Amino acid sequence: MAVQSWIDILKSSKKTALIHDGKRKVHYLFTDGKEMSEEYDLKTDELIVRKWRLKNTLGGQGQWQAEVGEHLAGPVTSLDSDGLRENCSNPVFMRKDTKTSFQWRIRNLSYPKEVFSVSVEPTERCIIIKTSNKKYYKKFSVPDLDRSQLPLDSSALSFTHANNTLIVSYKKPNEILTLERELLKELKKLKGTCDGDVDCKTQ
Repeated sequence: MAVQSWIDILKSSKKTALIHDGKRKVHYLFTDGKEMSEEYDLKTDELIVRKWRLKNTLGGQGQWQAEVGEHLAGPVTSLDSDGLRENCSNPVFMRKDTKTSFQWRIRNLSYPKEVFSVSVEPTERCIIIKTSNKKYYKKFSVPDLDRSQLPLDSSALSFTHANNTLIVSYKKPNEILTLERELLKELKKLKGTCDGDVDCKTQ
């Protein structure tokens, strides 16, 4: 089963853990050279950040790419510099999961909820967001379902709109919930080193 093979890959990867600032930070190094970095809230065990880093074409370290959480900000440019920066009113797409759902937030979308259409495209294995006024279109995959080779189910999809933010939720299938529980048990067994000399008590 594909879900089992993914949990086996995670278990067999080289993992290091660090407890810092109320978070459990875990770094994974896979046999193919890929790296994954995750951060969990120590109190709630919720995943806050997941990033991936692949080798570049020359075999060197590539840039970290965010899968869950805010995308890494680029270098800050001062106000008097001639550097170009992205318009702060542009839509901002990010993923922020809950315990039971994969969740994506798109900020700076001021249109009413009726304008939005959110659907599953099973053959392309993606979710599509579009507006009837043709002002916004976004197609994205759910890497967790791809890694576990699970089908996309339109009945698991829902969305809401408030404060100029579209929130798209996809209910996690039982296989994913089981995998996440199993992985969390493994991560809690890791001896996490503490940042600094403070006395660190893990849960």
